[in-house]
Amino acid sequence: MDTVFKFFGPDHKIVVEAYDDPGVSGVTCYMSRAKTGGIKGAFGLAEDKSEASIACRQVGPISIPKPIRTQEEIFSERTSLIFKRLRIVRMVDPKRHSLVYLTYSDRVIEGSPQNSVAVVPVEAATPIPLR
Repeated sequence: MDTVFKFFGPDHKIVVEAYDDPGVSGVTCYMSRAKTGGIKGAFGLAEDKSEASIACRQVGPISIPKPIRTQEEIFSERTSLIFKRLRIVRMVDPKRHSLVYLTYSDRVIEGSPQNSVAVVPVEAATPIPLR
């Protein structure tokens, strides 16, 4: 979805992308974020905004074939030439038998407080094996 027209290069836009959890079958996270356009954006030199939103959902039967960590990064992407990355971290809440997904942006020099959280409850009959 375009948000700002740029005469040269691609427009600024909001993108929505889907990421399947590599360690948990049946869970997909949808993340929306801003992508910077223009000349810098066309050549991969622009720094994207730190804001992102995440919604994770059960999209099929949940199964966890191998033990997972209580906290693990499941996705990371560069959002500027060298300094910034956008990340998705999965955490396990054993007390509530749930998976918690956090997205945030970090910088080499200083972190960003911009973050978003989503929770996927796991049926009590489905074990969550931890390593």
